[in-house]
Amino acid sequence: MKLKKLVALALFGFASLAQADNISFTGNFTYDNDVQRFNFTLTEASTVTLRSLSYAGGVNAAGETILRGGFDPILALFSANGTRIGQQDDADCSLVPADEVTGECYDVNFTRELAAGNYTVTIQQFDNFSSGDLADGFDFDGAQYRDFRDGFVDAAGDKRDGHWAFDILNVTSAEIPDEVPEPASMAILAAGMAGMGLTRRRKARPQA
Repeated sequence: MKLKKLVALALFGFASLAQADNISFTGNFTYDNDVQRFNFTLTEASTVTLRSLSYAGGVNAAGETILRGGFDPILALFSANGTRIGQQDDADCSLVPADEVTGECYDVNFTRELAAGNYTVTIQQFDNFSSGDLADGFDFDGAQYRDFRDGFVDAAGDKRDGHWAFDILNVTSAEIPDEVPEPASMAILAAGMAGMGLTRRRKARPQA
């Protein structure tokens, strides 16, 4: 996946530990079942909004115009220990715009009062829902499901593309964590390491 982080916008001028920021991210999915994670932190209780803009397009928190045409997104929010707090497929049409071509309101816009702490939020294509807590993964995990929707296709069957835009609003900080290899890749890596070890011995694995 290609991605970039846009400059965070401070709400109240000078930065401080407790200051709330609006932070924008953009990127592109390669496979139908890609999942993008974001980690964010609150130093005090805050009403946090998590929203996508790439299905219908719009202007993100960094002031960048986002083109319409991206995939139909789902978000899932998790606590620091990986417990799922909530999940959203489509936001109400009063909260997100309708796509000018399809007429559908498929962007997400999730607001929740959260205590101080660390959180993870993910976006993924419909209908790759979170299977439960973060450790439980997603319904279409695995290399065998990389084309599970036969491309980027929304719930109404309209063809889309892999670009996404995501805002995390009213938080202390937010970042995209280092990429974590898929389980299949981890297994291959482990097998390779085990093989190297053997060789050395011879020589001396709905909004909830």
